[in-house]
Amino acid sequence: MIASGTPPKDAGLLAQPGTLAFVVVFALGVVLFFLLRSMTRHLRKVREEERLEEEERFRRERSGSSGEPEDDERASGSAG
Repeated sequence: MIASGTPPKDAGLLAQPGTLAFVVVFALGVVLFFLLRSMTRHLRKVREEERLEEEERFRRERSGSSGEPEDDERASGSAG
């Protein structure tokens, strides 16, 4: 059989991916689309938070404040 070079009669039927395979690949594509969209939103949010923190840090440095509470503020904050 192998030496004859002719494929078995069922080989054509088995070689076709079919509807189920298309549905699975399509579903994976849809899931991937929503996953990437969600990841993009989260990355934008993180970038925006980082930018705001950097601006706040710059303002504190420019105003001369170190950004850490003074000793009196630490004592009153930890007591309550």
